[in-house]
Amino acid sequence: MHATTIEYSNGSATFIGNLYWDASSTAKRPGIVVFPEAFGLGEHARQRAQQLAQLGYVALAADPHGDGKIFDIANIGPAIQALYADRAEWRSRARAALDALLAQPQVDANNVAAIGFCFGGTTCIELARSGAPLSAIVTFHAGLLAELPEDAGRIDAKVLICHGADDPIVKKEMIDAVMEEFRRDKIDWQFNYYGNTVHSFTNPDESGKFPGFAYNATVAARAWTAMRNLFDETFASPGI
Repeated sequence: MHATTIEYSNGSATFIGNLYWDASSTAKRPGIVVFPEAFGLGEHARQRAQQLAQLGYVALAADPHGDGKIFDIANIGPAIQALYADRAEWRSRARAALDALLAQPQVDANNVAAIGFCFGGTTCIELARSGAPLSAIVTFHAGLLAELPEDAGRIDAKVLICHGADDPIVKKEMIDAVMEEFRRDKIDWQFNYYGNTVHSFTNPDESGKFPGFAYNATVAARAWTAMRNLFDETFASPGI
């Protein structure tokens, strides 16, 4: 597996991502953007990108804040609230990561997807709502936001939401609103509930940081398998 650091920009900030792929093949292959949790690009997202590369994809672990910034619990709030208040900037950052992936010569630009964890899962949905050319998105314990008025009909990707049935962070009315959006626009969507599971179930390093955050190895594996099944269906090509 080959790994490299790449810089990319949305015009107002510079981002530092990590790109992974199997260098033994010269064939173009599907690309996946991996969006990390709110704190910034850390080892969890990098490890997931490496796993995807081992499966035959080109994977970019994206930098959500610019310059590789990592926030701690004490100071993450203002950074995230600023993006929630400016979803155009948030989507611009996500699109810059996607464009950086699409620019890689080993990527099949007609077959790209995004996955994300917690805030990164929310980022996937925001990117898809912007009309980005994605074949699929997969979210793991994502926060869910209502769409913007101009978003109707923009999502063209298959959608898989992997969600803890006992997640105390995401409110039922928001889940209902997102499901109604998907139904209205006739999106190819799946919403997987996992029993006895709360928020942040994929990342042992996040477990216990906040009330309602807990790692669940069994569910993390099940959700990853669900993602693989969707990608196998979506990217039916030799070598994947």
